[in-house]
Amino acid sequence: MKRTIIKIDEELCNGCEACVSGCHEGALQMIDGKARMVSELFCDGLGACIGDCPVGAITLEEREAEPYDEIATLERMIPKGEKTIIAHLKHLKDHGETDYLKQGVSYLRSQGVQVDFAQVHNHGSAGCAPKNVSAVHSHGGGGCPGSREMSFGPAAVSGFKMSSPVASESVSQLRQWPVQLHLLNPEAAYFRNADVVLAADCVAYSLPDFHDRFLAGKTLAIACPKLDSSQESYLEKLKNMIVYSNINTLTVVIMEVPCCGGLLRLAQKAVAEAGRKIPVKLAVVGVKGDILKEEWV
Repeated sequence: MKRTIIKIDEELCNGCEACVSGCHEGALQMIDGKARMVSELFCDGLGACIGDCPVGAITLEEREAEPYDEIATLERMIPKGEKTIIAHLKHLKDHGETDYLKQGVSYLRSQGVQVDFAQVHNHGSAGCAPKNVSAVHSHGGGGCPGSREMSFGPAAVSGFKMSSPVASESVSQLRQWPVQLHLLNPEAAYFRNADVVLAADCVAYSLPDFHDRFLAGKTLAIACPKLDSSQESYLEKLKNMIVYSNINTLTVVIMEVPCCGGLLRLAQKAVAEAGRKIPVKLAVVGVKGDILKEEWV
């Protein structure tokens, strides 16, 4: 299984910082005047930063995918110095990757690598992080704030009243951010051993009780099989969810219109190519908001 990763030529890099704002996941940071990849785990491989590099220092490298290895990542970072290591550890903390953070700190200590861990511990005490969201902190590493990974539960979202006859009061069941499949990291913590809902973009607008009926206790990804580009990357991300994040089930929720069937075919192809069989459920929503079909396929 192949995965696309950003590659940086530090000799060409002039430190202009243009690529940092182009990294949706915040995986690129400026350290010692050079762009550095602080976490391959969060590189989505979309290459948005490539268009921002004026000197061509950033390219996409496709290679055989392996499960993320925190020790191997740190081994590559140690020669780059303490600042790069601290930036990486902060990035893990910001994204709630506590298991990898503990593993990394333990490894660094076992190897006698001198790192000021207090900078990581005290990081994120101020800023504009959303309230009631666990393990999310504000930092100056760059990236699109609207695409930064967050994990949270329904209890973190205040109830809001609806005028719809479906319910007098409703609470969001969304557990994470982002939700668009292009922006999602398939190896994020909220995908591990999760029940995943893959929904067509229009579903939530048509189905009044989408949150309560399909989203409660599940992780969400949304996509449009007709209008979205680079759907090969969708296939790879779904396969990574199945193989590396070990998701439990996949529920595909689509509209009754013919073009939506492509999302089910994409999911079935991902299961077939991943080589690990998981239960797949199909739900078809009518354009008037009724459930036309719900079955395991």
